[in-house]
Amino acid sequence: MESLGSRIKQLRLRAKLNKAALARKVGVSDVTISYWESGAIKQIGHERLVALADALDCSLATLLEGDSAPPLLTLTHEGSLPWEQTQATHLAPPAHIPLKHVWKTASVLVTPAPNTQFQHLEQGDLALLGPTSAFHGKGEYLVSSEGRWVLRTLESAAEADDIHAVLLAHWRTM
Repeated sequence: MESLGSRIKQLRLRAKLNKAALARKVGVSDVTISYWESGAIKQIGHERLVALADALDCSLATLLEGDSAPPLLTLTHEGSLPWEQTQATHLAPPAHIPLKHVWKTASVLVTPAPNTQFQHLEQGDLALLGPTSAFHGKGEYLVSSEGRWVLRTLESAAEADDIHAVLLAHWRTM
């Protein structure tokens, strides 16, 4: 499996950028780019990942998973859940993504469907959801409410009825 660092280097070369040019676009030093590419720095913050994808002119999914990134699933308020869609691809959360909860099982990468608004998610955002029916601690959960799927912040297990997924990570792409 290709590492994030080698993907950054490959995408940088594809974009015909040297380390200094990429560093200027992302707002970091060229030494930081070297550390990312070598794997010396394994975890990159959300804002930097979004800036990297933008600077490299690729999707966040391509940056995180490579050219074989699973297709993005759409999250709607009604209908089937993203992991029930026919094109659904489950993935193990990559080690370089800082997750809001410890997560060892399959997850899915989703984006809000066109003209669909969810609390905490805007059009073009990416979200990593972990399908579950259990409360995993304070955070954002996909729950059913009045026949619709909604994202809701849950503080305790007492509030946690009809959970379908937990929001593991979120990237603002616009």
